[in-house]
Amino acid sequence: MGIRLPSILLNAKQVLKMQAMSARNQSDVPKGYIAVYVGEIQRKRFVVPISYLKHPSFVDLLKRSEEEFGFCHPMGGLTIPCREDAFINLTARLHTS
Repeated sequence: MGIRLPSILLNAKQVLKMQAMSARNQSDVPKGYIAVYVGEIQRKRFVVPISYLKHPSFVDLLKRSEEEFGFCHPMGGLTIPCREDAFINLTARLHTS
């Protein structure tokens, strides 16, 4: 059993490239940030710093999402099917660290 971190980072980089292309048309995502869609049923859009993609807690969340749901992002941004309050709690901790 190996760590699948490289595949997560590769997929995240692909999402970032797609986001960069669409960011030209979306002025509400500043440079250095990425749109993230969060929710189990209904998705809510958040804009978070790209640096979060390197944080171990965020990587763990991405890894669990990939294992359970794969890396299909039909909304054009990174989709994380978790509870919104859990995501807000995690990003608040990342923001203060």
